[in-house]
Amino acid sequence: MSLDAFTSVLLSGLVLSSLYALLASGLSLVWTTLGIFNFAHGVLMAVGAYVTWQISQSIGETYWIGYSIALMIVVMVMLGAVLEYVLIRPFYGNKNIVLVTVMTTLAGLTFLENGIQAVWGPRLKQLPPLIDGNISIHGLLTLSAHEAVIIVVSPLILIGLYYFLNYSIIGKSIRAVGQNQKAAKLMGINVSRSFILTFGLAAALTGIAGAFYGGLRLMNPTMGSEPLVKALIVVIFGGLGNISGTIAAAYLIGFLEAFLIYFIGLYWTPSLLFLFMIFVLIFRHEGLFGESARTTT
Repeated sequence: MSLDAFTSVLLSGLVLSSLYALLASGLSLVWTTLGIFNFAHGVLMAVGAYVTWQISQSIGETYWIGYSIALMIVVMVMLGAVLEYVLIRPFYGNKNIVLVTVMTTLAGLTFLENGIQAVWGPRLKQLPPLIDGNISIHGLLTLSAHEAVIIVVSPLILIGLYYFLNYSIIGKSIRAVGQNQKAAKLMGINVSRSFILTFGLAAALTGIAGAFYGGLRLMNPTMGSEPLVKALIVVIFGGLGNISGTIAAAYLIGFLEAFLIYFIGLYWTPSLLFLFMIFVLIFRHEGLFGESARTTT
């Protein structure tokens, strides 16, 4: 592998890792707190991208970076709260809640995908880049300014998520609910509010990933399906309920996928990623970085 090829693959891995980390951290957060898998999580990536596109078209591309993403985050938080209220809340206390919510979130996925197509149509769209132009680093690596923003901003968002969950009152409440709901209630924590905040926060993280992704690739209503599968692999690698492990696994999977695509091609890469996941789970049932599910952050 030449130096140019290596730097190109490295760049691709960094971009993929950053997007997977944002998407998978929200998915892991929902599992950690509620103990369910949200199959509608991937389509929220598409919703975030389309909402950002709509706002940017309304206020003009010149100002989209500051206002469109900020307004999109507000919309996604509210949408996440609505999804929790409609798809999950009616089934709290049901002994089969995991199975039931698989069906309800799949229904939510279908509804949102069809809703995107009904509102914005089937034609492909693309967001303008966060920043125009390219960046060259010592003549060895050239990347678009948009990719550079993704690589730099995504870890900052994840660091902010870490500090929010570990040092803020609301974040500690969410973690407490994830560890033991009954004990959290006895301590005076509003469990229902924590569930809403969790879904809203997860939707916002996914929406940001969608806005970033929409500046790299063409947008369509099903654009979140494949990233959701990759996010599932990441969450399992990182250990269910282990958000820190999920973020580390996202970067591992992102780099691994980039190098696999280079050496064996796009067609076989997903199969090898699943094979690698199965191999890891045979020897580490709790995942690559997991210790105890739903108790570690």
